[in-house]
Amino acid sequence: MSIALSRKIIQMVSFIGIIATIIVTIYFLKLGVFRDTNALRGLVGNSVILGPVIFMFIQIIQVVIPIIPGGISCAAGVLIFGPVAGFIYNYVGIAIGSVIIFMLSKKYGKPLVLSLISDKTYNKYIGWLDNENRFERLFIWAILFPFSPDDALCLLAGMTKMSVKKFTLIIILGKPLSIAIYSLALIYGGGYLNTLLGF
Repeated sequence: MSIALSRKIIQMVSFIGIIATIIVTIYFLKLGVFRDTNALRGLVGNSVILGPVIFMFIQIIQVVIPIIPGGISCAAGVLIFGPVAGFIYNYVGIAIGSVIIFMLSKKYGKPLVLSLISDKTYNKYIGWLDNENRFERLFIWAILFPFSPDDALCLLAGMTKMSVKKFTLIIILGKPLSIAIYSLALIYGGGYLNTLLGF
C-alpha cells in the first residue's frame, strides 16, 4: 500500500471519528452527562474490571490511530471513573500507546510516519532531528506540557537513536502533568460549554 493511499485511509477514519465525536458530545450534553458523572458512568456499564480495560484499550488505539481527539477521551476518562482512577486509566492507556507508536516508527521508519501525520506537521518538526541532543530536550518539554503534537513527536522520536528505555522513561515521568492539565481543562471547558449552550 502506498503512503498516499494509507494516509488517505487514516485521514478518512480520523474525519469520521471527529464527526462521530461531535455527534456523541452533543448527545452527551443533552443527556446531562457533563453535569452528572453518574449519568456518564452509566453509559459504559458498571463493570469494575471490563470498563477500565475497554477504556484503556480505546486510549491506546486513539494514540496509535487518531480516530477521536485525544483530549476528548482524556476528559471522558475523568468524568466516567473520577479524577484519580480516570487519571490512572488515561495515563496507562496513553503511555502504552505512545511506546507502541515509537516502536512502530523504529521498525518501519519514514513511510509509517508519513502515513500517520500530515506533510505540514512532518516538515514543521523534522528539522528538530538535525541535532538529536537538541531534539531530545525539546521532546521532553513537549511531553511535559499539554496541547503539543506529542503523538507526532513520538513518531519522529522513533526515527532517532533514542532507546526504547529512554523514551519510555520520558513518557512515564513526563506524561502525568500534561494529562492532568489537559483533562481538567477539557472538563471545565465542557462544563462551560454545557452552560453556554443551555443544556
